[in-house]
Amino acid sequence: MATLHVLSHSPFSDSRLSSCLRLLGANDGLLLSGDAVYALQPGSAQRQALELMPDNIGLFALDEDLTARAVSAPQRVQVVDYAGFVELSCRFDKVNSWL
Repeated sequence: MATLHVLSHSPFSDSRLSSCLRLLGANDGLLLSGDAVYALQPGSAQRQALELMPDNIGLFALDEDLTARAVSAPQRVQVVDYAGFVELSCRFDKVNSWL
């Protein structure tokens, strides 16, 4: 079963991102929202880890949160709006929010 993993906490405050990356399955997806979009900052170890993910794992970021934090998404990331978030939630078998 493919799972959409949703992260919203800063990758610099705890280890949720690294824990999530270890658990991602072959057809899973990862949506960065809220402060989790800071993982996309150029030159960070977190961005490097995200760029090394296999291509069959979808990587998404919420547009509104990127804009609010002045973070640019690299080409690997599919930027989605709230309607896209809903569509992703329906596309995957399960949604796991990393609270």
